[in-house]
Amino acid sequence: MNTGIHLDAWGGLPTHPFPVLDEETDEADRAAAMRELPAADEVAWRITVSCDEPEETWTEAFDRFLETVDPGRVRALVIGCWPEAYDSGPDEIFAAIVAAKARFTSLRAVFVGDIHSEECEISWINQGRVSTLLEAFPALEEFGVRGGQNLDFSAVRHENLRRLVVQAGGLPAEAVRGVAGCELPALVDLELWLGTSDYGGDSDLDDLAPILAGDRLPRLTRLALRNSEIQDAICTAVASAPVVARLDELDLSMGVLTDDGIVALLGGQPLDHLKSLDLRHNYVSAEIGARLTATLAGVSVDLDAADAYSYEDGDNVWRYVSVAE
Repeated sequence: MNTGIHLDAWGGLPTHPFPVLDEETDEADRAAAMRELPAADEVAWRITVSCDEPEETWTEAFDRFLETVDPGRVRALVIGCWPEAYDSGPDEIFAAIVAAKARFTSLRAVFVGDIHSEECEISWINQGRVSTLLEAFPALEEFGVRGGQNLDFSAVRHENLRRLVVQAGGLPAEAVRGVAGCELPALVDLELWLGTSDYGGDSDLDDLAPILAGDRLPRLTRLALRNSEIQDAICTAVASAPVVARLDELDLSMGVLTDDGIVALLGGQPLDHLKSLDLRHNYVSAEIGARLTATLAGVSVDLDAADAYSYEDGDNVWRYVSVAE
């Protein structure tokens, strides 16, 4: 996963940036960009400002957006960078969006923190109480968030959410417990980037237990527990997790996965009902990898390890998740 670029789509729509006020864009170019805006319901609108010394605040840009684009037709909203995202969270942004919620009658998808690494590293992004937006918009079907610092994901019940993505270089245990405690009867796709303890990722298997049990996720068909330094332990838990029998897609990619994790999967419940098993970015030997693919001959198994990096220091072997800082 490349966090050095912005989302190219969200909510089933291509992203489109709402024109930014900055010193590098002259008035004529800005006016041309405003004239050439797509229809309100054709794109996922990305509203952003510069992270450092912007010409306007995010909420000022949002006010311009509301004056320009019909919010009643907007289907997807992407929150980009806000001023000094490495020091402050988006609570004012949430308040502005909630204040305008009556106008967003068609809103079905929101992503918070579409900030690439040159703007602010993923583990520096300050978040807030993101479940505020879930509570304010009961018709949402897709919700995503990037950044784990100060992330508050309180447990909520949401009847219509179908996809939930939380990306972090280190996802706090409290946030994992919040997600695990949510009642999400319509959810079909859950993706968590658990990260590393070096950047606040301190969750363990107990925190994930409600997700692996699946009692609150009756319609789940894709589960992604990615980017984890405890990937082998997760594989051991997944090997007997009740939720797995219902899945079409299982994603355990981007983490520190070794032969031990694969052996645990091979010794657990059958996985041949899966359509796909994503294990990219791993530290798995060719021999064990071949055993897995032979056992799951009818499953699309991705064991590409091209971007996995490790080094040896004496008797120690250091391995890394795909996305940390």
